[in-house]
Amino acid sequence: MGVQVVGRAFARALRQEFAASRAAADARGRAGHRSAAASNLSGLSLQEAQQILNVSKLSPEEVQKNYEHLFKVNDKSVGGSFYLQSKVVRAKERLDEELRIQAQEDREKGRTPHT
Repeated sequence: MGVQVVGRAFARALRQEFAASRAAADARGRAGHRSAAASNLSGLSLQEAQQILNVSKLSPEEVQKNYEHLFKVNDKSVGGSFYLQSKVVRAKERLDEELRIQAQEDREKGRTPHT
């Protein structure tokens, strides 16, 4: 009896993981190949990076302002967390890369950047 419960729970968890994986793949497909590659390199999705830095829209000024604040607040010398500080750095790198990708796409299309 216990084996059946564990087996069902495992099967349910596996189905949920497949569904989540499919949803993530669909989201990456909509975001474009360059953005997906940047997510793979940094280990953070665009949404995760925006959440970490508390940025709703991609604005270089807002990203920089929030980065500086969170980096300073999480400095180990003032009792912060090196782990959180490194997450803040990775999030900034990811958002900077996304801003670079957007600027490049805008140049290729002959438009002005979103900034």
